[in-house]
Amino acid sequence: MTTNLVQLIDVVKKYHGRAILDGVTVGFEAGTISALIGPSGGGKSTLLRSINGLNTIDSGQIRVGEHTLVAPDSPDEIERAVRRQVGMVFQDFQLFPHLTALGNVAEAPQRVSGKSQADAWQQGRELLGQVGLAERCDHYPSQLSGGQKQRVAIARALAMQPKVLLCDEITSALDPELKHEVLDVLEDLRREGLTLIMVTHEIGFARRAADHVVVLAGGKIVEEGPPSQVLDAPQTERTQKFLQNVLG
Repeated sequence: MTTNLVQLIDVVKKYHGRAILDGVTVGFEAGTISALIGPSGGGKSTLLRSINGLNTIDSGQIRVGEHTLVAPDSPDEIERAVRRQVGMVFQDFQLFPHLTALGNVAEAPQRVSGKSQADAWQQGRELLGQVGLAERCDHYPSQLSGGQKQRVAIARALAMQPKVLLCDEITSALDPELKHEVLDVLEDLRREGLTLIMVTHEIGFARRAADHVVVLAGGKIVEEGPPSQVLDAPQTERTQKFLQNVLG
């Protein structure tokens, strides 16, 4: 029996009258990697930002665990409960430049969760070790490579102990060699039971590591299923065209 940890039901999000998400219904199972792919402007990033409440939705429901976000405004306590379960990593890292790697990871547990500095720093060191940066705890962002910064950002998101990690094109600004060190970390996290939902153009990674591929175009899901089906034997013309454009 499968269990959807995250479920979108007929979700609509509009900007200036245009539907960026147009009746999206999709589920994401616990402990899996889901890859969101599709053309630019198709609604992928908006979907992620709607799951953790950064975007309010115009209609529909988003369920995360036992909590449900509804349109047009969910109660503040529901939004806070959802955000405690959902971490997010962005393309541009968004690290605090005046804090070390350890300081970046330990900041939220202290300020938001009320952890002592000693406990937050101990957890931060463990998380930085988990993403392969145990020897970079005292380095500032300016002293780190792009791949290292992104791994610090992942550790920072994990510091709040989320059940779901949302990743928005987190390797698109990295050199090819550095992408792999970040993607390897994500595979390790999935093996530890974390649920990952990723917007990505890394088709090779999606084919190798994802359990579930969702194709978004024009605000609608045009196809979804396992990588072997969606990427290797796409059923829709829109998916076929997108893959041809991406893979050449």
